[in-house]
Amino acid sequence: MFGPHDFDIVAFGAHPDDIELSAGGVIAKEAQRGKKVALVDLTRGQLGTRGSVEIRAEEAEAARVILGVEHRENLGMEDGWFEVDEVHLRAVVEVLRRLRPKVVLANALSDRHPDHGRGAELVARACFLAGLPRIETVDIESGEQQPPWRPRAVYHYIQDRDRTPDVVVDISGFEEIKMRAILAYSSQFHNPDSDERETPISSPEFLDHLRGRMRSTGRPAGFAYAEGFESVRAIGVSDLLDLS
Repeated sequence: MFGPHDFDIVAFGAHPDDIELSAGGVIAKEAQRGKKVALVDLTRGQLGTRGSVEIRAEEAEAARVILGVEHRENLGMEDGWFEVDEVHLRAVVEVLRRLRPKVVLANALSDRHPDHGRGAELVARACFLAGLPRIETVDIESGEQQPPWRPRAVYHYIQDRDRTPDVVVDISGFEEIKMRAILAYSSQFHNPDSDERETPISSPEFLDHLRGRMRSTGRPAGFAYAEGFESVRAIGVSDLLDLS
């Protein structure tokens, strides 16, 4: 069995590559600092225009290694069809109680792809429900009853649509690791050797856009590169001098 606070951070993504695209720099930075980080993909990207479920799984594992993360799992929900209902909420509650993260990262609150906003709501609601002792769940690994667990905070990364972050995190020095993790998904992003159908994210211009966003997100805070996050709850610090 895992002990208390097994993972400092658990990042959820509706699809394999969501996390890498929007929080890959933070994930790589915290993993290198010795923090315990886990990645959880809700779906296998079954409806993706390019690649296949099997290819995406191999790419996700390659990205995990590049980011230096020790654990990744996929909940196998139906891409495009999962809902914020009891069945799916219980599946996420089980993961939260098993991995016991201090902080959770989740999809954008609203975005072009409907799975992103729905995934954000699913994870945020599950984080609350996971702390209620009257909700009973069983650990899928041990078969034992799970005690309640609620993360300290949930932060939503920013995806396709530009949104105003509540906090930006300096990822300078980790931007290239992030890009390598993204390019591990060679079926999805620019690959001159691919003969699959082009999509809005498979052009080299999209990769340029990602670099530009990292720079523009960091600039107001004086960082060379940064990633932004939103929080529904107010973000608090114990010392004003902790703020940059």
